[in-house]
Amino acid sequence: MSEVKLAAAVRTEFGKGAARAIRRNNQVPAVVYGHGSEPAHVTLPAHDLALALRTPNVLLSLDVDGKNELAIPKAIQRDAIKGFLVHVDLLLVKRGEKVTVEIPVQAEGELAAGGNLLEHVLSTLSIEAEATHLPEAVTVSVEGLAAGASVLAKDITLPKGATLVTDGDAVVLQVLGAQAEEPAAEAEATEGAEA
Repeated sequence: MSEVKLAAAVRTEFGKGAARAIRRNNQVPAVVYGHGSEPAHVTLPAHDLALALRTPNVLLSLDVDGKNELAIPKAIQRDAIKGFLVHVDLLLVKRGEKVTVEIPVQAEGELAAGGNLLEHVLSTLSIEAEATHLPEAVTVSVEGLAAGASVLAKDITLPKGATLVTDGDAVVLQVLGAQAEEPAAEAEATEGAEA
């Protein structure tokens, strides 16, 4: 995983009005915390941060007052209607340190014939991995799975260096059988014949 470099400016004004002013200047208020240090309140460039956050568990290299820090996103708040970034919490990490993160589960392949449906019971898995080598996602093959089949968390092959934190017996994906529906016209004809 590559690092995304962002310049962070320390902020001294707090509150709703100050946060709005920061966002009007195309910046995003953020808090950087971890490793027993005092939380640092910073602003980050909105456009660059939004692009970086398209990658799940992106590793951010922050330049805060000439000091370089590595961080990963821990909590992201977006505007409910327009979707712009409102606030971000970032967790400080160090090279070689293991962290627990959520990674998306992606399915690939074709199910067995018969109009079956694939249900994502869990859309993410909780894993522990080295902070500078976090996987973006995990891919699961559902090729040929028939109705009633399921994929458990422990059955998914994780990237090298990652360990599963989610309960191994948790169902991640399951195949639902197609339900045969009686056509409405036939149902009405049957009811009319019985009367």
